[in-house]
Amino acid sequence: MHARAVRIHPRRARFLAALVLVAVAGAAHAGRACDTRPPTPARIEQGMRLAERTARALDAEYARSGTQVVVLARAGQDLSKYRLHYSHLGWAYRTPDGHWRVVHKLNQCGTAVAQIYRQGLGEFFLDDLWRHEAAWVVPTREAQQRMLPVLTDRVRAKALHQPAYSMVSYAWGQKYQQSNQWAAETMAGAMEPATIRTREQAQAWLRFKGYEPTALRLGPLTRLGGRVGSAHIAFDDHPNEKRFSDRIETVTVDSVFDWLQRAQLAGPIQRL
Repeated sequence: MHARAVRIHPRRARFLAALVLVAVAGAAHAGRACDTRPPTPARIEQGMRLAERTARALDAEYARSGTQVVVLARAGQDLSKYRLHYSHLGWAYRTPDGHWRVVHKLNQCGTAVAQIYRQGLGEFFLDDLWRHEAAWVVPTREAQQRMLPVLTDRVRAKALHQPAYSMVSYAWGQKYQQSNQWAAETMAGAMEPATIRTREQAQAWLRFKGYEPTALRLGPLTRLGGRVGSAHIAFDDHPNEKRFSDRIETVTVDSVFDWLQRAQLAGPIQRL
């Protein structure tokens, strides 16, 4: 689509311009190599429309049940060959002034280093999405009450953060940590703040609560290609007996959503 074919409402022009600057200057992508292409007006418009629809839906959740925290996912990559639907999740919470913010982990563009970010819905969905679709689950009232103070506190949100990043980090390892893994481990720390101080303890809680990671079937050539061609992909944290049998166990959005429902920690998946 050419730029002249895209119509942007005048009242949104300044906001969209700001998002362009964020997209051009921001070098963070969730588990993806650096995208050097400048954002097109069509791409910005699609992301903004999805953000607006999501905000309206979450506002309706708040009006109906007082929901203040949700686990929010996007589809940034085509993972259908692994039977996965979504690629990245974050924790979205409602601010006192009625806006929704997303706390999530992103790796620095094309590197093996990640940080924790706090963004608006527009920024969250401005990424070069594979499908313009949003999905979320609403945690239980108790889980929301425990997560909200963590998400609004920069120190607590980063308490279990490991900057060393691999997109396929071992679910039960501590050498690396990918985005979905941080989200699950942070929930563990929020649910049991008196006893969980380390990632190992958080993972023990997740095991106890029945979390099961996704087992990806990746052959040696795939693993070699991924490691050589991408700084943000590593396999050396996986146990040899699993890695050399082509079994890569990692934390995925689909597995987290399934677990939250199975453990009765959240409601059903909702999609836009």
